[in-house]
Amino acid sequence: MRYADPSANRDLLGNRTLLFIFICAFALVTLLQQILYGRNYIKRVKQSELFDRWRSLQMCKWAMNISEANQFKSTLSRCCNAPSFLFTTQKNTPLGTKLKYEVDTSGIYHINQEIFRMFPKDMPYYRSQFKKCAVVGNGGILKNSRCGREINSADFVFRCNLPPISEKYTMDVGVKTDVVTVNPSIITERFHKLEKWRRPFYRVLQVYENASVLLPAFYNTRNTDVSIRVKYVLDDFQSPQAVYYFHPQYLVNVSRYWLSLGVRAKRISTGLILVTAALELCEEVHLFGFWAFPMNPSGLYITHHYYDNVKPRPGFHAMPSEIFNFLHLHSRGILRVHTGTCSCC
Repeated sequence: MRYADPSANRDLLGNRTLLFIFICAFALVTLLQQILYGRNYIKRVKQSELFDRWRSLQMCKWAMNISEANQFKSTLSRCCNAPSFLFTTQKNTPLGTKLKYEVDTSGIYHINQEIFRMFPKDMPYYRSQFKKCAVVGNGGILKNSRCGREINSADFVFRCNLPPISEKYTMDVGVKTDVVTVNPSIITERFHKLEKWRRPFYRVLQVYENASVLLPAFYNTRNTDVSIRVKYVLDDFQSPQAVYYFHPQYLVNVSRYWLSLGVRAKRISTGLILVTAALELCEEVHLFGFWAFPMNPSGLYITHHYYDNVKPRPGFHAMPSEIFNFLHLHSRGILRVHTGTCSCC
């Protein structure tokens, strides 16, 4: 009489189970790959379509649409009002004001006499004061653009976060600067919060000659002291450069406005803030160095900045969304976005 091995079924069951698990795992990995590939494919298709449309748009000569531009500027005037609230001034922030921070909304900064004296009496700029303005971003799209002369020809030039404008870059980015922003994190990381040697920071600012320096001192509580030290440094070196601070309520209002247009980010970029202000302070606004993609419209890979390829912290800004809005405004004749080679003057 033959006896069956009682362990045979268990081995067979175990092998089948392992095979089943392997097949399921393989199927799951394949599905995830298809999903990820599909997302990247969709992203590439959308980016490709954007580039095609942008190239077609660039073939047409850009012209300002005065009616569209005035209507858009009226909207900005109602929501944000840069000519009155871009900077913290003695007029919009009287002595004794309990100023709320932009982000740390529970935080209050009491405006005492010393701080109050640092503020300008009123906004130094008024509505549509400048004929033609250039807002210069730091994107790699500027590299080899030869846009320096065109930027320098503008009546007023905004720059973001102490970008290099040495002779190595001037052909592409120009040198003229009327307002340059400084992110306090730059002061913290590169200049040790100005708690030790201050001359290196002063020398960096001298590159921009008499440009005004603009800081988000009241973005959060960490920014205040280091931003105020900038004023002390320039006073100590008897510099004629003015120091201004963004009004926190202006920043809140600008963020809310762009959120209503689909820009969802932890914080909007400094460039977007400056573009918003320029649209109220200038008749005609031109953008240079604003691009959020690894390739230019011709499909060639470019660096993230015109001076390096350091990527930003992921999830902080929504740069593609901001660029889409700029391109939409360009198509409506409200501002002009420059992404190609310039042929100025």
